[in-house]
Amino acid sequence: MSTNKHPLIKHTNGLSLEEVNGTVEVPKGKSFWRTLLAYSGPGALVAVGYMDPGNWSTSITGGQNFQYLLMSVILLSSLVAMLLQYMAAKLGIVTQMDLAQAIRARTSKSLGIVLWILTELAIMATDIAEVIGAAIALYLLFNIPLVIAVFITVFDVLVLLLLTKIGFRKIEAIVVCLIFVILFVFIYQVALSDPNWGDVLKGFVPTNETFANAPAIGGQTPLTGALGIIGATVMPHNLYLHSAVSQTRKINHEDEDEVASAVRFTTWDSNIQLSMAFVVNALLLIMGVAVFKTGTVKDPSFFGLYEALSNPATMSNGILMNVAKTGALSTLFAVALLASGQNSTITGTLTGQVIMEGFIHMRMPIWLRRLVTRLISVVPVLLCVLLFSGKGVIEEHEALNNLMNNSQVFLAFALPFSMLPLLMMTNSSAEMGERFKNKKIIQLLGWVSVIGLTYLNLIGLPGQIEGFFGDNASAAEIMTADTIAYVLIVGVLALLVWTIVELHKGNKRVAAAHAQTVLDEDFSED
Repeated sequence: MSTNKHPLIKHTNGLSLEEVNGTVEVPKGKSFWRTLLAYSGPGALVAVGYMDPGNWSTSITGGQNFQYLLMSVILLSSLVAMLLQYMAAKLGIVTQMDLAQAIRARTSKSLGIVLWILTELAIMATDIAEVIGAAIALYLLFNIPLVIAVFITVFDVLVLLLLTKIGFRKIEAIVVCLIFVILFVFIYQVALSDPNWGDVLKGFVPTNETFANAPAIGGQTPLTGALGIIGATVMPHNLYLHSAVSQTRKINHEDEDEVASAVRFTTWDSNIQLSMAFVVNALLLIMGVAVFKTGTVKDPSFFGLYEALSNPATMSNGILMNVAKTGALSTLFAVALLASGQNSTITGTLTGQVIMEGFIHMRMPIWLRRLVTRLISVVPVLLCVLLFSGKGVIEEHEALNNLMNNSQVFLAFALPFSMLPLLMMTNSSAEMGERFKNKKIIQLLGWVSVIGLTYLNLIGLPGQIEGFFGDNASAAEIMTADTIAYVLIVGVLALLVWTIVELHKGNKRVAAAHAQTVLDEDFSED
């Protein structure tokens, strides 16, 4: 239910993504493949976040510096993503609440506001990467000046407004088509490079060297490279999004078997689409090894990668050299970058709506939500372009690349506050029921993943804060950065304790209410 308080902004406490909740019909009694096709779509919306522009430079640079050593990190990250997204989708289907609604229902208003602000910052951080990626793609493809290209990205709100009119199923189809564009581009480029597939397969087996602090190549160690890939892969907003879009299918929640079927097919959809995201990220790392000559990519920014793909001297074999001369490799790269940015725009806007409605019970039209977020995200990008445009092309490119990388620091803050509540609630029989709560093995893998990712994010925080001071930071600046990082780590841990305590109390209230309901039903039957 919702009551108007303003022509645009409303108070709401209803269904997640109410306009599309339960609107997609699913067949009953049909074949596995026919049913899976009906459930396919939400997984694609989620998979987009695992192949957005923020992933590109980390994977390609990792391949350039350490060959196939970090391939196992991409595999492990993808498996953890599949586990977390399975739990997020199951939470939405079984409880009929998205993750933001579920957290808010079990915590205080003040904590809800804090977590909302934290998650909004994470969404804006990913939006900054999308603005930079889309603006650079427009510049590379059409030679549009960067300042104008940044402003043009604001008008993607008009595209989004059009998409909301054509139906949710068609939005899913458009996202899948854009994913295939990205997949095709990188398969084509890697196929031309003819990599050593034996070495690729060996790279999937983790070793002691995978997370080592040495050697340092180009300012990067295997550990920092691994942290970069993990940070760019598992993102908090995907968990909120999946718990909401998994509810778009129309099912009878009174029938446990139908709910179980929905969880099953949604999990299939999610794992298939995330496998595609894994392939894209693996192809990016293979590009770093096999497409380019080792050590030739000095500039890992989008500009640098575009230039490298158009320069025959950086290519690893004669076939690539000939194709690079035509400009096809660099143009396809820019097209994939633009497709990735547009995909992320669609999913980022839906996630923003989910967390605003879930945490603070406020709704605004999707076009207005998009416009506000994009205008805020555009400001730091515009300032960066204007401040460095007069200092030379290289300085401008480096500044944009650093801004994109530094903005991702907010993801390290927000991730534990989506993973931990998700795990606690899906482990609880009071929340999920005995049939749908996580099995013991899922609980074990869940705790290992959550604790491991939280630890890796926090130990990587000092390095991320140091990045704000540039590549040649002084000893005093490094000390300042580390001090800030340790203060933030203490703050994150304190906030985590607050969240755990409130969620534990909330779960006890739910369990008590459930027990009372059972007693009342037994009494009425007697």
